[in-house]
Amino acid sequence: MDLHFGDSKPTDEEREAVDALLGPPGSAWETAFGDSTVRSDADLRWARGGRAARERRDLLLPGLHAVNDRVGWISEGALDYLCRRLTVPPAEAYGVATFYSMFSVKPRPATVLHVCTDVACAAKGSAELCAGVEGRLGLGSGVSVERSPCLGLCERAPAALVVRAGSPAAGLGSPPADSRPSHAGEADKAHATAVVAPATPEAAVLAASAPEAAEPEPPASLAVPQAGQPGLTLLRRIGVVDPASLDDYRSHGGYSALRRAFELGPAGVIREVTDAGLVGRGGAAFPTGVKWKATASQPDHPHYLVCNADESEPGTFKDRVLMEGDPYSLIEAMTIAGYAVGAHKGYLYLRGEYPRALRLLGNAIEQARARGLLGDDVLGQGYAFDIEIRRGAGAYICGEETALFNSIEGYRGEPRSKPPFPVEKGLFGKPTAENNVETLVNVLPILTMGAEAYAAIGTEKSTGPKLFCVSGSVERPGIYELPFGATLGELLALAGKSGNLRAVLLGGAAGGFVRADEMDIPLTFEGTRAAGTTLGSGVVLAVDDTVPLPRILLRIAEFFRDESCGQCVPCRVGTVRQEEALHRIAERTGAAAAGDIALLREVGRAMRDASICGLGQTAWNAVESAIDRLGAYE
Repeated sequence: MDLHFGDSKPTDEEREAVDALLGPPGSAWETAFGDSTVRSDADLRWARGGRAARERRDLLLPGLHAVNDRVGWISEGALDYLCRRLTVPPAEAYGVATFYSMFSVKPRPATVLHVCTDVACAAKGSAELCAGVEGRLGLGSGVSVERSPCLGLCERAPAALVVRAGSPAAGLGSPPADSRPSHAGEADKAHATAVVAPATPEAAVLAASAPEAAEPEPPASLAVPQAGQPGLTLLRRIGVVDPASLDDYRSHGGYSALRRAFELGPAGVIREVTDAGLVGRGGAAFPTGVKWKATASQPDHPHYLVCNADESEPGTFKDRVLMEGDPYSLIEAMTIAGYAVGAHKGYLYLRGEYPRALRLLGNAIEQARARGLLGDDVLGQGYAFDIEIRRGAGAYICGEETALFNSIEGYRGEPRSKPPFPVEKGLFGKPTAENNVETLVNVLPILTMGAEAYAAIGTEKSTGPKLFCVSGSVERPGIYELPFGATLGELLALAGKSGNLRAVLLGGAAGGFVRADEMDIPLTFEGTRAAGTTLGSGVVLAVDDTVPLPRILLRIAEFFRDESCGQCVPCRVGTVRQEEALHRIAERTGAAAAGDIALLREVGRAMRDASICGLGQTAWNAVESAIDRLGAYE
């Protein structure tokens, strides 16, 4: 492979960040400096062990995180150094670095304040929050303010996230400590994050100036209005157990499902999951048992398990609450899934905007490994399984399973064409089972209560409990657990309708609107389909008459334009044309608007029929439903 590098050199900090991840360089070629302490200058002529280095291509994304976390942005010199260490063409690495919104390849301040402007936060005044923050900070503040898509904090909208670059903290949960001067010449403190939600301009600016001094986040149980109530299945431990304590988790039934799995054997586990009728909770509703059986039966090895914790659908925050309030349940569920499909390695792909979930899951994995619940001999059963967390960096498209695989492997997060399907050729080209957090956590009650009892919950075609993310114009926003079959009206009665309800967005930006008089829609996959809408990921966003609907639709269009990976023409061009038409409609009436609405329908059909993946196929859904169901532009 012929690699071409520029003349830029990494700073000491950037080299330290990369070396901390990859270990010391093995040759002078990797350093590009002819460092005599490594080897001789003759090593500059070639890369020793290039094949081994290329096999570490999957460390490109962690390497980009390492530099971005340390310095705040990724310079040409840092990118070249990382590429030398991994034998990756710099042009390819540049394409990866620029794919993610949380990275920057241009100089910026060490502190970045991400302010959510998506639908739930927009309805709660995110525009005013941005204006207030920018007015208080001004130029030269040392803080970069960036408008962000959904941060997954919809129950506490409007929300902001502070990320300050700096040296690595001493350990999990360790308080930040001052360190040595940074690349930018500013006082370099430890890398730190702070969540501000609900945010005010004053609180956001204060957190940006000193994230370690920001008000601590409320417990995850605050996002669960039903916390502690009897009869809960998936949420029963949230607010009851200490999410940092393995002993507390085990004292409340933890790891009994894994023991049951070892009693049943892999085929028995798959049979129970199949008989329970469990389907994916991310929106596609594919039967989980079918996916697991197909993966387990593949002769090619190794097999992999991937947990998709990159919930980026606007209005969705259920997986975050599960991971923050009951992290050991996900670790146990992933171990069971790995055992069932014959995988010995699991990847937990966590969205980069969830710092508390990252800390708690990292602690849970460490504790489980130390106690023999992960590792070479899980529970003394002779089964080896371990989990590695991979952080996303702000890309909605990586919620699509094959885009997620590409992201882990160190490529741009673009979807792959199917077939072959992931159960045949998934992560690293090997058979892979991929499920989201809520789907996996459902496996625990299936094994503890039995498939028949689990299937008795809900309806015949939609079995078990379902988590719903309720936000917007309600008195008690949060995560609600109900059996499939409950109606939309029953869910909103629990949350407490606030104001004069105009519409409800089901399924997030990729979903659709329903009218305020359609409260009898059953919340099942088949029930929402029959009603001409979708359940999606469980988003229920209530919109009252104080919220300007055209502005919400325009924000949805902006979201899809920004998040399109650009791989296929229908989506790359269609999302732009959709946004342009909505801008024109906002300024016109009558026949002129009717022409643009006709154009929207034509563009929407093209995206739905010809896009490679679900992003383009659903980008028109919410706008279409608002026009046809709500008469948004009449």
